Amino acid sequence: EEPPEADLKDPGLELVLPEAATLSELSPDLLAPGMLPGLWPAPPEIAVRDVVAYFRGGNVIHVPREGYTEPVVIPKAGREAVYAAIAAAVKAGKLWLTTDVASVFAEEIPAGVLTDDAKLQPPPSPVPVTGVLPENLPEAWSGTETTALAIAGALSRKVAKPLPWATVREAIDGAIRARLLEKTLDSGPWPCAFSGAQHIRLRVPAGGPVPPPPPPPPPKPGVKVAEAQLLPHQIQDLAEVIGELINAAVGYELVFRLHIELGGATELPEEVVRKVNRLLAGVAKDLQLK
Repeated sequence: EEPPEADLKDPGLELVLPEAATLSELSPDLLAPGMLPGLWPAPPEIAVRDVVAYFRGGNVIHVPREGYTEPVVIPKAGREAVYAAIAAAVKAGKLWLTTDVASVFAEEIPAGVLTDDAKLQPPPSPVPVTGVLPENLPEAWSGTETTALAIAGALSRKVAKPLPWATVREAIDGAIRARLLEKTLDSGPWPCAFSGAQHIRLRVPAGGPVPPPPPPPPPKPGVKVAEAQLLPHQIQDLAEVIGELINAAVGYELVFRLHIELGGATELPEEVVRKVNRLLAGVAKDLQLK
């Protein structure tokens, strides 16, 4: 992390070698898999204690260079600094934290959950909206209805790991917005926290799910296409590497096509649509919700 310019101009500024330094804070971005050499194994899953040990001070990592390896000393960071960076990385959706009873991603870690025994891993893969329908998740459905809690439990059993509520909620919300699911009349309010998941009652619309839109036409010969449903933090990550993408594709046409959906279980207020459209117009005048 680059220090402020004012600090660099301070005549009292002192420089120390990494082995003599103690970091008062860590950037959460550094804890993502692949950022720090020697921190993450393959497959990428580590305990919080492994991160604490990595910054214990005096830790030497051998980094491969062109034809040789270079020893790199990792500066020391206290437990509080490491815990703070992990908490920030989990809240920002850069890491996924699990314990025997908890699964936290893209939200604040509840008090007492962040311990040395907790496990860290990359963000979970998004669940397709069709993955919560009766034909794909029958164990979550009782007749024609289900609850958000039942879907969360069934999805977790399917992957043999407790999925975070943020991932389950995104899948359910996408299914509601796509009109593949709807709330029953006696359902609780949506969206909700995990504590309210048992009160969210869902069913397939009476006429059956609305058929999905036709697939886009195949790309032109010689053109490669990448497509994915991104979370907000992943959009930010994409923005950070736009310059590198342009440089990597120099000499070829690189095109970005953006599809934005906004919705929920209830009708959107016009004021919300106007606010969002004003922000989108600042990016491109044709980028408007209709």
